Amino acid sequence: MTGTLVLVRHGQSEWNLKNLFTGWRDPALTEKGVEEAKAGGVALKDYGLTDFDIAFTSDLSRAQHTLKLILEQTGQTGLETIRDQALNERDYGDLSGLNKDDAREKWGEEQVHIWRRSYDVPPPGGESLKDTGARVWPYYMMEILPRVLAGQKVLVAAHGNSLRALVMVLDRLSREEILKLNLATGVPMVYRLKADSTVASKEVLGDMSAAH
Repeated sequence: MTGTLVLVRHGQSEWNLKNLFTGWRDPALTEKGVEEAKAGGVALKDYGLTDFDIAFTSDLSRAQHTLKLILEQTGQTGLETIRDQALNERDYGDLSGLNKDDAREKWGEEQVHIWRRSYDVPPPGGESLKDTGARVWPYYMMEILPRVLAGQKVLVAAHGNSLRALVMVLDRLSREEILKLNLATGVPMVYRLKADSTVASKEVLGDMSAAH
């Protein structure tokens, strides 16, 4: 039997709360985000996952803070952790830091919707979901997947779009299906993989209806 892969989107950030495009900018978690991360850790503890072999996170503090809070709950504060910008949120380019309503006024609702929800149309100076996947997928294949297939329990704390790119592959979702998927903040997704790297089982330890 192979190992276990757990994916968690970071808790609510200050810019999530303010309805701003965040991307590679680095706002902190809100109080709610801290509580979401702690709740994710409690969910993993209640599920019996308190013995991870390694953790991965992005180069951004909101994901790193989320991981720290989760590991405090599971009693693994000293766990080996690898940080890499390959797991960063999608780069929103010229939209970064803008209020989403202001962006709609500037470029029009339809254009902003295309940038946010198309698969392969990037915002000016930024990345599409396809572009994000182009850096996430190779990193997963080279650094994360081999550990899971070797029987390790691996925890990944990252972002809505970097994780959507992973979920697209793991759950074998089409371009259309992945565009409809939102990941709730702080909610762990527990995957067990087969030896051929496909998914044997998936469990969501929380309320995915809280996605936004």
